Amino acid sequence: MSGHSKWSTIKRKKGAADAKRGKIFTKIIKEIMISVREGGSDPNGNARLRLAIQNAKGANMPKDNIDRAIKKASGAEAEAYHEMTYEGYAANGIAVFVEGLTDNTNRTLASIRYIFNKYNGALGPNGSLTFLFDRKGVFTINAEDAAGHELENLELELIDAGAEDIIADQEMITVTCAKDDFGSVNRKIEALGIEAEEAKLKRVPKETKTLDIDSARKVMKLIEALEDDDDVQAVYHNLEITDELAEALD
Repeated sequence: MSGHSKWSTIKRKKGAADAKRGKIFTKIIKEIMISVREGGSDPNGNARLRLAIQNAKGANMPKDNIDRAIKKASGAEAEAYHEMTYEGYAANGIAVFVEGLTDNTNRTLASIRYIFNKYNGALGPNGSLTFLFDRKGVFTINAEDAAGHELENLELELIDAGAEDIIADQEMITVTCAKDDFGSVNRKIEALGIEAEEAKLKRVPKETKTLDIDSARKVMKLIEALEDDDDVQAVYHNLEITDELAEALD
């Protein structure tokens, strides 16, 4: 299993264990609200909102929460969120790319810089790390939801739609595709009667770096602190999540 897939699986387990669902919902609600502000409240004509709602359902967000977020974003007094990115290095040269949605850019920048400094990292200029990551479509499917399909046939269908990599275990199926094929793979998954637990464009590292367990744990403290910030939507890094590290973090 690739590093970003392993970390996604670990986060999924830790999220349930640590009762972090409220934070997950907050991040999804922000995405719904900025989607509405940009493209309107009708998901049929707003692809970004449609995807945000899909991810909300995958996270088991109640329909009432989704409807309230859409209604609130449609109002004149809705918060104006701005999309922000931050780039820097953790200890031992691990690249860290942060995506955020904020209503106060000064507050968020100060918070992100504080976290980097606290965990022996350094915030850098925007654009300094972009070349280290590829934008990829990443779909996470609960294996039970795909139980009606033979895995081999499912893989062939998804590859035909543009999937580049398919990783399956007993719990999850992770599908990765090029950014340009995101829509076609998403439509294929829907056509197969499967509801993805998560469907997003993510930043996947072109190459990863392996650290010893103690050093890697220190890096992951920075990653987790960033992910816990209310203004952060996603954190990407190029630390290799080895089987040994995955077991230590699980």
